[in-house]
Amino acid sequence: MRLSRVGALVSCLAVLVACGPNQAPGGAGSSSSGAGTTGAAHPGVTGPSPSPGGASSAPGQAGTALPVPTSTRDVEVEGDPGEPVLVKTVRFADHGPLDRVVIDLDGDVTSYSVRWVDELVQDGSGEPIDVRGGAYLQVTLKPANAHTDEGKPTWTGGPIFQASLGNVQNVVKTGDFEGVVGVGLVLDHRAPFSVTELTSPHRLVVDVAH
Repeated sequence: MRLSRVGALVSCLAVLVACGPNQAPGGAGSSSSGAGTTGAAHPGVTGPSPSPGGASSAPGQAGTALPVPTSTRDVEVEGDPGEPVLVKTVRFADHGPLDRVVIDLDGDVTSYSVRWVDELVQDGSGEPIDVRGGAYLQVTLKPANAHTDEGKPTWTGGPIFQASLGNVQNVVKTGDFEGVVGVGLVLDHRAPFSVTELTSPHRLVVDVAH
């Protein structure tokens, strides 16, 4: 009988040594979160939970270097007329060698242009907007609205949003008039820029070099 108890004690000790004092329930390598997952910040002219006109991180994968624009040429894209795209908000952020401006959309953008202008003016009235900078980029989307069918603004605030980034000093709502939405960029100085259409969710991205 004594030998049987000693044998049982030895067996229990062997099981404890095999499991180890720090073995987590569920087996080796188990974890409550997947390895390699990252939280993607959606900046811009804001962040993961952007506020209209706010500043934070911009779209793009975390830790990924963004290509710096090299062209100063105007951009114009003409698409087939369709339902007006809805401009939901505009976001902006400093990304080291460039500033990123993100126009969040509900639907596909069909036509747009990004052009150098001498000054920013209010759509419809043509009155100059009282902002000062070293250069101005005018972004125009059409057909587009920044309000619902009931007339409620979807891009709220403004019309001038202070950015104070490396080059982009202000973002301006220049208009939401007769199916055209205008977004003006007040820059410290003229510099190369690029325009990119992104989906899931839909957005138009304007990168401006420092």
